Amino acid sequence: MAKAIMLQGTGSDVGKTVLVAGLCRAAKKRGLKVRPFKPQNMSNNAAVADIPGDDKAGGGEIGRGQWLQALACGVRPTVHMNPVLLKPQSDIGSQVVVQGKVFGEARARDYQAMKAGLLDAVLDSWAKVGEGADLVIVEGAGSPAEINLRSRDIANMGFATRANVPVVLVGDIDRGGVIASVAGTHLILPEEDRRMIAGYLINKFRGDVSLFDDGISAIEKFTGWRCFGVVPWLKAAARLPSEDSVVLERLASGEKRALKVAVPMLARIANFDDLDPLKAEPQVEVVFVPPGKKLPEDAGLVIIPGSKSTIGDLIKFREHGWDRDLIAHRKRGGHVVGICGGYQMLGRRVTDPDGIEGSVREVEGLGLLDLETVMEPEKTVRNSSARSVQFGLPLEGYEIHLGRTTGPDTARPSAIINGVEDGAVSADGKVIGTYLHGLFSADAFRAAYLESLGVRGGGIDYRAEVEKALDEIAAELEGHIDCDAIFGLAR
Repeated sequence: MAKAIMLQGTGSDVGKTVLVAGLCRAAKKRGLKVRPFKPQNMSNNAAVADIPGDDKAGGGEIGRGQWLQALACGVRPTVHMNPVLLKPQSDIGSQVVVQGKVFGEARARDYQAMKAGLLDAVLDSWAKVGEGADLVIVEGAGSPAEINLRSRDIANMGFATRANVPVVLVGDIDRGGVIASVAGTHLILPEEDRRMIAGYLINKFRGDVSLFDDGISAIEKFTGWRCFGVVPWLKAAARLPSEDSVVLERLASGEKRALKVAVPMLARIANFDDLDPLKAEPQVEVVFVPPGKKLPEDAGLVIIPGSKSTIGDLIKFREHGWDRDLIAHRKRGGHVVGICGGYQMLGRRVTDPDGIEGSVREVEGLGLLDLETVMEPEKTVRNSSARSVQFGLPLEGYEIHLGRTTGPDTARPSAIINGVEDGAVSADGKVIGTYLHGLFSADAFRAAYLESLGVRGGGIDYRAEVEKALDEIAAELEGHIDCDAIFGLAR
């Protein structure tokens, strides 16, 4: 079994995913065979990963963060890198994905009881992910300080103690109170868990790092833990694919550019990292529109992203008045793209005869495309090679969806995916729907599509930009933290 270390946080969104990705890239540059692992993740931003030993399966789901970390390691992602994925469908319940496949649905309270049985799957994947590797870097979820959940924990100390993996705690100084966060974690952890922590990192520091020297001394006084370093604000992280919807709160406005792209912030928004390549374009301003705000009248393009709850989000779409804004946008000659759940919403009707998404069996669509979708139990999960029908250019992406879409407008497909027609295009060519996630990552297609909207693309090689960002983050970590000591903890 490979040696391993684990990063846990004083809370959610402290930057663990990016730090693990950066450490993975740093380890790879040192010549190590490194793999990422996250026992449990909660995200509607999923990626398609290989299912080892099952060539017919097409692929399974993992968190987008582990897909990025696998990229940092220079390896193909597998479902064993994130054996338990929770995809929120409501405020109290989630779809549970185990080793890439849908296991069932559970309310938060029911899931706590389910965890004990899931630990076996986590440990099975743990044994497999390290095969042939020198080092596995593990990412926790949330915080080990949630001691009310400790008895059934599989994401943090419950895993670390069972697998005997040393832990480095990560605190976020940008949000304030980092000394209390680190010291408070030390205070409330049981002794068995406290012994697993070898030290800590301070993340997201802005300015002169030496100004925090007294803070390090204070934390040492309260905890006795070693500080492995202070990580500066990593500007390159903004060029990485987004993982969690918490970042959307910081993206509700942007710098004015030639093309404004408006994206309604659906309650169950999924795979919104589809927008990242557009955000990287110098002439494109991507604005995420929160509930209660109108879709901006000066937007040239509205993109309705994926959703984990198409019917529920479609109902909310109308409640927010976005349906009226969208009709007005079309009357002004505006363009619309719907991806996955957003594509389903663009039709005339969405029906759910088996109640897969909930109690609502049918809802009227937005009517921008002449088609309808029927939700069906079988889920499509696969990486896909495709070609744009409009531009004749290659596309690479993936599909993760329920439902079958039919209707007259599908006679004008937007793409050919694995030899099969996909999506639909309106008669005037200004409304496009597709099940293909990742289409804007195709540089030639993105440039051609933007040009059709009167905007010159920036000639960006998006995948190369992500790779460059990972290299820059690895270099920053090597320069500001004691990577030798952190890697030396692994056992």
